[in-house]
Amino acid sequence: MRKSKLLAKLRASQTARICSMGHFLPFYVRYAAHFKYDAIWFDLEHRAFDPREVQAVLALCHAYDIDCMLRPSSTERNHLYRHLEDGATGFLVPFVDTPQIAQHLINAAKYPPTGKRGIDGAGLDADFGIDAWREGSTYYEDANRETFIVAQIETPEGLENTEAIAALPGIDALFVGPSDLGHRLAVSNSGLSLEKAIAKVAAACDRHQKAWGLPAGSPADLKRYQQMGSRLAIWGGDFSLINVLKTCSEQLDEAVGT
Repeated sequence: MRKSKLLAKLRASQTARICSMGHFLPFYVRYAAHFKYDAIWFDLEHRAFDPREVQAVLALCHAYDIDCMLRPSSTERNHLYRHLEDGATGFLVPFVDTPQIAQHLINAAKYPPTGKRGIDGAGLDADFGIDAWREGSTYYEDANRETFIVAQIETPEGLENTEAIAALPGIDALFVGPSDLGHRLAVSNSGLSLEKAIAKVAAACDRHQKAWGLPAGSPADLKRYQQMGSRLAIWGGDFSLINVLKTCSEQLDEAVGT
């Protein structure tokens, strides 16, 4: 079974490099792998994809040996493990507000005895059965070891339950959703700032030896979060192509006029 680059980095107390993708751009997978990213955050929560497009992206991630950290559109149990069968390395799951929700994710994504994932063994993750069905196969143990769950903390309730969520075996990392959490903290009149919320997540993860991260707005933020203990470095995405076109347009203005 393919080994997770993100998990290898976290287990070595190193920082995993992650970029994001929200559109069907096959070339982007190759570029991300070429430029030393460990994982692609593939967003199905806010972007619409045909199921065959999702399968194609996952196959490309396998072909170019880069993790796919898939953010699912649904947390239905068999919906989740089908993504794993199709080749997702792990999940970035929105709105994990309670330890009960977190346990549901573990049950869906991990085989017994850790969870309750349905057994098939015919997917890309098991080399279409070749790895799972051979004599002496360790596929189930390998799958539990090489797949991950990153729980997003995006609400005051999730923040309140951070300690219990981080304590669960099977949750590999926590991820602060700064837009959702920041807005909800502001309208709740809790008096808690986003920066204090981030520090609370960081402290819980430190106590339970779990990784954490969040999207950064600048290289300075990236460095600051890493100094706070973050080991999920999110930087770069397909929306940054706007800057490529901006630069090219300015160069055209200079070369041929407006």
